[in-house]
Amino acid sequence: MSRRTIAVTVLGAFAIVAAAHLVSQVIAPDSAFTDVSQWFLMPLLALGPVLVTSAPRDRLVVGTLVALGFSWLGDTAPDLVDGDASFLVLVGFFLCAQLTYIVAFLPYRRSSVARTRPWVVGLYALAVIAMVAVCASAAGILVVPMAIYASCLAAMAVLATGVNRTAAVGAMLFVVSDALIAVRAFVDADLPAMGLWIMATYIAAQALIVRGVLTAHDRSGRAYRSSSSLATVTDVAASSDG
Repeated sequence: MSRRTIAVTVLGAFAIVAAAHLVSQVIAPDSAFTDVSQWFLMPLLALGPVLVTSAPRDRLVVGTLVALGFSWLGDTAPDLVDGDASFLVLVGFFLCAQLTYIVAFLPYRRSSVARTRPWVVGLYALAVIAMVAVCASAAGILVVPMAIYASCLAAMAVLATGVNRTAAVGAMLFVVSDALIAVRAFVDADLPAMGLWIMATYIAAQALIVRGVLTAHDRSGRAYRSSSSLATVTDVAASSDG
């Protein structure tokens, strides 16, 4: 079986697991299946870049793979602890993911809105301030790690605009997903299907970031198995976000 066929199969499995997980978020959000299906999302998504790129991989691809690894730990490790510790573990691993994305995207900063449209950076800064302000009273001592995380998340989203539009949209959805997590954790607001919206935006965010990274990698002329494989595989990855 060729690497192209394996890649399409793996990312097809990612799309199926993602769809099943989202359905489970609606009909049985507290079930074991909902928890367990989430554990498989990032490993399946990460296999796409592994299969369609060749060693030695560049900084962008390696950074993305490491960030997906930290994201997987953020998806799984909080299940092993309770209470505030669970939230801190989640924030800790996703902070590592955001820092890794920042390092991966940093070479593209000259093309980002930080250089081309600085006023957009102000919008991300306002989003961070609003998120912290809304959650501060209920967050208590957790407001400090939350503010640090939100700032790194915004920095990642700004730098992602330098990679390409697809990565930028994915990063923006990451901001939305994490804002919803903060609201669920600290604000007394019973929004319908909150778990569904958190996971839908999170899955779409990661899939779009991966697609954007692979597109940027392809355009840079790095070694690929084939450009046709890239097109096929990234289309499958994008289909998972609906």
